[in-house]
Amino acid sequence: MIKKILCLVILTGLIAFFTSGCKQAIGGKNQYSDIKKRGKIIVGVRSDTRPFGYRDINGNLQGFDIDLARAIAKHIFADSNAIEFVPVTAANRIQMLNSGKVDILIATMSITNQRSLVVDFSDPYYIAGQAVLVKNRTNINSIRQLDRKKVIIVYGSTGEASIRMNAPQAIVRGYKNYESAYAALKRGEADAMIADDTILYNLALDDRSVKIFDKRFSKEPYAVAFRKGDESLQLKDSVNFEIDLLEHSGKLRDMKRKWGIWK
Repeated sequence: MIKKILCLVILTGLIAFFTSGCKQAIGGKNQYSDIKKRGKIIVGVRSDTRPFGYRDINGNLQGFDIDLARAIAKHIFADSNAIEFVPVTAANRIQMLNSGKVDILIATMSITNQRSLVVDFSDPYYIAGQAVLVKNRTNINSIRQLDRKKVIIVYGSTGEASIRMNAPQAIVRGYKNYESAYAALKRGEADAMIADDTILYNLALDDRSVKIFDKRFSKEPYAVAFRKGDESLQLKDSVNFEIDLLEHSGKLRDMKRKWGIWK
């Protein structure tokens, strides 16, 4: 009987040891600990996706994603300024993360099955939807009519997948960022542009020459992205804790209202 109890105690201890060890990567790497020792978190953000991440008239980064990043920094360090922002694009953001140039991405990044193969994601903090922007004078009024039409997407975004699914014969034109993509549409280089609705709304906020289709063609859950693997687990847990706290305290809702994206 005593031997059975002793074996049970040893087994319980081993389970606890290996369970706690899951918080560490092979070789003992722990990104959360490394960030704490450094004294700041390096966050990849967008600078061309108002209201999530953009530069104001003084060149400072502003937006919902910027505020969320500062809230996470405050949670980790008790200091919202213990942060370094690194602008990324839709095309290079995963490379910037996995090469170690940034610790995390808060960059209008949707969770997809394909991306989940190469990065890990937090719980979603916002749900966007793909929409189509066209000129007001166009005869096009549905995404199905974009077959054999020129459609603008931004490289690295989910726009191409959406247009391929809904109008497989569309002629896709890719651009590096949303500002250049929108300018191309205005110049008449394409018949439509597809992107997340919140981004399109802010590009066309004061422009009566364009319109956005009412229908949404996908659900785009935005989340914080981490390097894939055990080394990011504790950092991911910490970020998820803060997102959950912001959600239940109402602060996440207040942030969305501040930036005009509350639905």
